Amino acid sequence: MEGLPLQSHSNSFMNSLPSSKLKLKLHHFRFLCTSSFSSICSSEISTISSSSVRKDSSGKAKLAIAHAQLKDNWLASLSCPFPLGHDYSSNSSSPDRNAASECVIGVDPDVSGAVALLRTDESISSAQVYDSPHVQILVGGRKRKRLDAKSIVQLLHSFNAPIGTTAYLEQSNPFPKDGKQGWWGGGFGYGLWIGVLVGLGFSVVPVPPLAWKNKFELSGKDTSKDDSRRIASELFPSLTPLLKRKKDHGRADALLIAAYGKGLKLNSKTPLT
Repeated sequence: MEGLPLQSHSNSFMNSLPSSKLKLKLHHFRFLCTSSFSSICSSEISTISSSSVRKDSSGKAKLAIAHAQLKDNWLASLSCPFPLGHDYSSNSSSPDRNAASECVIGVDPDVSGAVALLRTDESISSAQVYDSPHVQILVGGRKRKRLDAKSIVQLLHSFNAPIGTTAYLEQSNPFPKDGKQGWWGGGFGYGLWIGVLVGLGFSVVPVPPLAWKNKFELSGKDTSKDDSRRIASELFPSLTPLLKRKKDHGRADALLIAAYGKGLKLNSKTPLT
């Protein structure tokens, strides 16, 4: 026996055991192995799952914070609360800054759009609306309309709106059916309005189209540009003569964008002139 290898010793020992005891020991051995492995696996899986959930939720939270910071940076770049050549401290209460909260500008940046100005004086709100100035240019041998930057500056100057007035500008969302010229024209108008408004000392707040349309129940499939003219006429009855034609929908949109920024509602009791 001393000269036999280890495997022979093992085989001899196994052969010497009764078959019933051998089966019992093997069964007990398999049970221990299986139980230990299952507990280890379930523990590992539980640890991995909880770790993955924590990492996933942590990643989403960081992403949300990053997106919020990007939005804040974007809005900060569009804010211009002080006029050039004036040094107002953050704690000052200049008449211009107080008056700025009483005025709101609404802009439909399309070339066929418009710009509206709302003023609040005690319990009365007044409204003005103007078509966006434009010029004719040649593009590929065809005449096309483009916004007139110089005339827009002159028009905004005529408002006499205080420095720091907030201008609510509809975001430009191109649609595939618009084509390349439509995409280019929409982006051109949106960027031009941002540059002019910020350059003149206004604070720009981009407004998604659905935001102001949902406010006035204009986002459904059954609504049309005629509905925006109708609602604008209800809010600003004195301006109804300026909203009669189908092509006046740009004026209606500008008024409703300004009304959205001002927080006006259709059942508002504030007189609008």
